[in-house]
Amino acid sequence: MMNMTMQMMEMHAAEMPMRNMDLAMMQECIEACSACEQACTVCASCVTGEDSAIHMETCMNTADMCNTMMRMMLRSAGMHMESMTAMLQATMTQCNACAEECMKHADMHEDCRMCAEACRQCAMACQKMMDAMTTSMPMG
Repeated sequence: MMNMTMQMMEMHAAEMPMRNMDLAMMQECIEACSACEQACTVCASCVTGEDSAIHMETCMNTADMCNTMMRMMLRSAGMHMESMTAMLQATMTQCNACAEECMKHADMHEDCRMCAEACRQCAMACQKMMDAMTTSMPMG
């Protein structure tokens, strides 16, 4: 499915505000956001007990942020550089917070460890995307 998405993005690359953006790197970020969204959705229900509300809500918020970030990248013709940068930064911050929260439970729940890893991978992919966007911005 992602190959089809990549083909569709390539067909519309000329409409992108950042014409020299590395679409393969953007695809990597989209996939990392999708994987993180899925891991967080599953992980949100893994912990029960005293800290479960904080854990569950952190995972659900992260899943929502990753979904929104992914959808923004898929709408490449409508990219607004400052909004994309802010959203990438917010997604990285939320992913790092979720990874930290999940690691509190990782010794008892393998899915929490896996979720934390997905969050870290997503944060790294968002950082790479933001770095690439900065170098692709037209000089004005």
